[in-house]
Amino acid sequence: MPELNRALLPNIITGARVAAAPAVFLLALAAGFGAQLAAFIVFVVAAVSDLWDGYLARKHGWVSDFGKLMDPLADKLLMVATLVPIYMVSNPPRTFSEWPLWNSLPLWAVLVIFFREILITVLRTVAARRGLILPAQAVGKYKAFSQNFFVGTALLWHALHTKAALAGWTGPVWEFWRGLHGAVLFVSLTIAIGLTLISLWVYLASWRRALATP
Repeated sequence: MPELNRALLPNIITGARVAAAPAVFLLALAAGFGAQLAAFIVFVVAAVSDLWDGYLARKHGWVSDFGKLMDPLADKLLMVATLVPIYMVSNPPRTFSEWPLWNSLPLWAVLVIFFREILITVLRTVAARRGLILPAQAVGKYKAFSQNFFVGTALLWHALHTKAALAGWTGPVWEFWRGLHGAVLFVSLTIAIGLTLISLWVYLASWRRALATP
């Protein structure tokens, strides 16, 4: 493969992730098990591809203005395209079983995640206009991973409960899996919300320090 074509690979992956967002949105809202399972699979592939294109860009220096602009946009589009349908199907009228302890994805949790992304984008823009570059924080990467893990867990929960209702799954094996999966769902959402708030605090502190630097 020519060097020029290989250098475009991170951008191609990012573009594919942008295209995956509406596909995941529609599949997650579909009524059939196959479509819902496909939503989970497409999301996992898109989330993993984010790590891959970042690795390629850093390792080979394949950094472009397109990638700088579209990579964070792709991440935000994918998050909106998953959190919105998860909120819709987990709240009344439900199309699948209640979540353990949380009961559903709370609206306030969705708003916290969206507010964090919007505010950080605004602050980053303000800093850039002043010639300041705010570096990515490690906690931000943990936040992104925790959010992706939660979304994947929720999409799979949705698909499996649809299948269970159609196939009449009962018995100790299903109940054991349902309990284990439910615990992971509860813990992953709790951690995702916590890291979202922590990363916001860390970023605000970094932003204040950058502005105070002469």
